[in-house]
Amino acid sequence: MPSSFAVRASGLSLNLLRIATGFCHAQHGAQKLLGAFGGMGDSGGAAPFMSIFWIAGVMETIGGTLVALGLFTRPVAFLLSGEMAVAYFQFHAPRGFWPILNHGELPVLYTFIYLFLAANGGGNLSLDGLFRRKPALPPPAAETPSQSS
Repeated sequence: MPSSFAVRASGLSLNLLRIATGFCHAQHGAQKLLGAFGGMGDSGGAAPFMSIFWIAGVMETIGGTLVALGLFTRPVAFLLSGEMAVAYFQFHAPRGFWPILNHGELPVLYTFIYLFLAANGGGNLSLDGLFRRKPALPPPAAETPSQSS
């Protein structure tokens, strides 16, 4: 049986992983969608409207923000996992097998981190966790001997 410290550390690490992953992924989306943080490629601009990179930018900006906040974590993480798998196989894998050589380490990591979040949820410090909590109900009234017959 895990100690209470291990349980707390596990919960905290899940929340930190979710927040850091969503925050970083939203920045990648802002690069594509808004041209922020130096923009895309050599031009440094935003992706053309409705291009595959623009759509990825929308998914990453909105999805990364939702994951960081812990809102709709499981379905959003599942979609982003798929997006990152597609990105890897479409743009990185054709350049070679090894992610370190085809520059696909980030898509691989995002794919598996998002699969983990889809399976485990956003944690107790997420908006999902906040909405899932139910208000405490008053304790049931004690039975009196006359009611138990």
